[in-house]
Amino acid sequence: MTTIAYVIAGSEATGGAGLQADLRTFAQLGTYGVGTITCIVSFDPNNGWAHRFVPVDASVIADQIEAATVTHAPDVVKIGMLGTPTTIETVAGALRSRTWRHVVVDPVLICKGQEPGAALDTDNALREQILPLATVVTPNLFEAATLAGMDELTTIDDLAEAARRIADQGPQTVIVKGGVGLAGDDAVDVVWNAGEISVLRAPKVGQERVSGAGCVFAAATTAELAKGADVVDAVATAKQFTYAGIVSRLSSSAPFDAVCPRP
Repeated sequence: MTTIAYVIAGSEATGGAGLQADLRTFAQLGTYGVGTITCIVSFDPNNGWAHRFVPVDASVIADQIEAATVTHAPDVVKIGMLGTPTTIETVAGALRSRTWRHVVVDPVLICKGQEPGAALDTDNALREQILPLATVVTPNLFEAATLAGMDELTTIDDLAEAARRIADQGPQTVIVKGGVGLAGDDAVDVVWNAGEISVLRAPKVGQERVSGAGCVFAAATTAELAKGADVVDAVATAKQFTYAGIVSRLSSSAPFDAVCPRP
């Protein structure tokens, strides 16, 4: 029987992040990827590679979710970039309308293509409507600090405290990704799982952030959960898969590299 991995996320035109990276990851981990597009993001090479952000109409998002879930009946879903409070309301309603074994949320917060007020409204809507529905959440340092109400995260203990605070908002498992933002030679992630803390490490590959790493990590976790792995094993596999992708990352004309995981 084919394993279905489902994602609701934005399209990112370079292919390095978003739905494109998610579906590629699903395929490389042996699952059949199904995707719903929430918005279209295309970087602007004439404006410092800022986001050009176009939301998909809420009714079209609802139609896509209906078609995907009726056709395939997935029970594991990754939630990526949503982009507007209206989109969040639509997706939250769809999530609540059926039973999920896992909802993996990669909490994409403020988008550079939005005005600050609109971005804050989106962040608040995600925290209030999506986070309580999540079983697994995978924030980076900025996202974790924002969701946890902390000024900054600079130590492993800070990451653990942020994970605990986010878990108090509903998710069973929180992975706070230190990446290159934490001091030291290793990219460190802290995993809060049902009250237990564990630390994942991999050597840093340079000191620059790599486009799509967070998308790939959450998508790999989703694929492994869809195949029946427990959460701790799924996260560990995702860490290894993402590290391999960063090692073999794809260079481009943009001022950032993209994760290029190998099958």
